[in-house]
Amino acid sequence: MKSRNGWEVTPSAYGINTAWVAVFDSGKKGPVVSFNVEMDALPGIGHACGHNLIATASLAAGIATASIMKWHHLAGKVILFGTPAEEGGGGKIRLLKAGAYRDHGVDISLISHPGISKNSALVHTTAYSRFKVEYFGRQAHAANSPWLGINALDALVTAYNGISMLRQQTKPDDIIQGHITDGGLAPNIIHAYAAGVFVVRAHTTSRLQELRQKVDACFRAGAEATGARLKITPEQEYSDHVPNRILGAAYRRYWNWLGSTSKIPADETTQSSASTDQGDISHKMPSLGVSFAIPPGPEGNGPHSPDFEKASGTKEAFQRSLRTGKALAGTAVEVLSTEGLLGEIRRQWKRDMKAS
Repeated sequence: MKSRNGWEVTPSAYGINTAWVAVFDSGKKGPVVSFNVEMDALPGIGHACGHNLIATASLAAGIATASIMKWHHLAGKVILFGTPAEEGGGGKIRLLKAGAYRDHGVDISLISHPGISKNSALVHTTAYSRFKVEYFGRQAHAANSPWLGINALDALVTAYNGISMLRQQTKPDDIIQGHITDGGLAPNIIHAYAAGVFVVRAHTTSRLQELRQKVDACFRAGAEATGARLKITPEQEYSDHVPNRILGAAYRRYWNWLGSTSKIPADETTQSSASTDQGDISHKMPSLGVSFAIPPGPEGNGPHSPDFEKASGTKEAFQRSLRTGKALAGTAVEVLSTEGLLGEIRRQWKRDMKAS
């Protein structure tokens, strides 16, 4: 981006070594449109989530938008945010908290994500909470004097079983997952320490809060039943992504106009069980996180698999990411060039936030 005329680039932005910001300013006051450029990979399996394609689409969209602004003398700004560590690090949340989007006066945020199933303009993702659970008991000999001990593993197993029973009364889109990371030292010891990592997902952030209360009650029950001390440490939380329908309608028009064999129908929302830090962005400003399909690998597996890593490196996948970038650019240009559209987008966002 540093080599392109008209762009001001800041590397290692906002105290994050691998974050960066690129700004194209028309010099005239107008809407500020932004694209998030995801670029992190997965340990051991590379770009098995297709962030190389996300980066390609966002870069193409930003450059195309700026070019059209110059040709047609449009007012406003284009901002590209290089956003690292989506996979468990919450890079966008760190930038959000550091004031990156506020400092640049961003009005809308656009991004995309590849998969193998469908093209969609409106993608709603789940809210997500990951946390560590620890129980602290008292060690004793399990055969000679078990009554002197407090069994931390029993506390964790009690909680684990309680969560299993809780699932009978959860909603279809509630997800509770977990694993025991520390189950004690030896079978003839009353375990003084036990730990696990758990993940809770729900359709909305408000539902996630309700579900967490129920799950946390199971952990408290384990402590109460055994006398062990409980400690819960948050590790990562993502809000659900709430797509803006007006932005989605614009994207759909451009995608379909570009001649894809897979047309996007009007007002169709895709519900994804995945989670992303773009969700937190969508709760601070109007956002659109579209999905686009690429040809699957030989095994037909989706993201987070070695098979998808191969699929994301093909020429066809690259071409489809460019098509997505063009449609995103069209969406941004419509916001920049249509009087009153940004106000309509903001009003829709406020309605969505009240309902979420």
